[in-house]
Amino acid sequence: MTDRRTHIARILTELPDLTDVTGVSAMAEERLAQGDAAFLADLGLALATRLDSPGATWQYRSVFDRLVRLLTVTPGAENVRQALRLLAAAPRNGRNGDRLAASLLASGHRPADLAAAFAGPASNELRACLVHELVLRGVDLSSIPRISAWATAPHFTHHPLGALPLTRSPLEAFADLPGYSAQGGCHALPYGSLNSEQLTTRRTAAALPPATETTTPELTAALGRAVANWAEESNGRIEARVFEFATPLPVESLPAALLTLGLDCLTDTKPSTLSVSTCPPADAWRVLFAAASTGGAYNSGAHGAYGRLAAWQSVAALTDATLPTAEARAIACHWFGFDAPTPWFHDIAWDFGLATLTPDGRRLAVLAATDTD
Repeated sequence: MTDRRTHIARILTELPDLTDVTGVSAMAEERLAQGDAAFLADLGLALATRLDSPGATWQYRSVFDRLVRLLTVTPGAENVRQALRLLAAAPRNGRNGDRLAASLLASGHRPADLAAAFAGPASNELRACLVHELVLRGVDLSSIPRISAWATAPHFTHHPLGALPLTRSPLEAFADLPGYSAQGGCHALPYGSLNSEQLTTRRTAAALPPATETTTPELTAALGRAVANWAEESNGRIEARVFEFATPLPVESLPAALLTLGLDCLTDTKPSTLSVSTCPPADAWRVLFAAASTGGAYNSGAHGAYGRLAAWQSVAALTDATLPTAEARAIACHWFGFDAPTPWFHDIAWDFGLATLTPDGRRLAVLAATDTD
């Protein structure tokens, strides 16, 4: 124990003078490979006491983050236990700390091992995020009594994530979840054309029923919940609007209708260049979830749990539903993906257009988003 303390004290003393901390990271990886996860947690706990001090240096934060990453993505019950020990004592790293930690843990460990977070030291925010990270991965929570008991207790209904179901919807089955390793992570960008049945602009504007815009500031915010992070934390822009038709709009008239509504994202678009496709609701949910959970060009999004919440909030607004009824309503509505070569879209990697027509053909909601690096 004395040697361990001496070793950690020496690392803390030498860290501020290092121009490269890869040697310390390599040592930590070696200790973990030898089964000494406790050493990483002990070193992390020692660093945690200095992270918010006036003399804190980048080396402290870099090594601390590396230790958290190693413990959270390397499978093993002991690694989970030590990761939780470190996370419980660490200074809160903004709203993203628990969200990212839950995503890392859920991606790297057996669900049964993660039950330790619901017995030992862990914040309720980390637990709430873990619950929904596991749901997204198709885990049957009832098979892990300790997690199920926490997630179904009355206290969870008061948490923002408590409004979400504890089972995975069929619409969520193909959610793009990030892959993590000790070296980094990766995720999909499921934007652009959705490769479904193409619609054409055969109908003229004169054949369309009159439309009235009913967008309100509250509706704009609700529609764009999934992509709000693109505008707030990156270079993104969003167009979110709702229209009511005097008589039902035929599905085949949707392309022509989009061109007559005065959408900023389609300004000066010629009918021949507008691409509109029917879109299964599961594909729409997949796009919204990716936008919310992984973020845009310059941010990392809300991660799985809060990404799930934001995606369903956008679905509810797009389909004129409440959160509890959003799944059934989404299945009943008509969904479309659209894009066009206009200056509004940056056309780099983060671009999509979605439109939702209610079953009666009277309400059309549009959400378009774009971001750039």
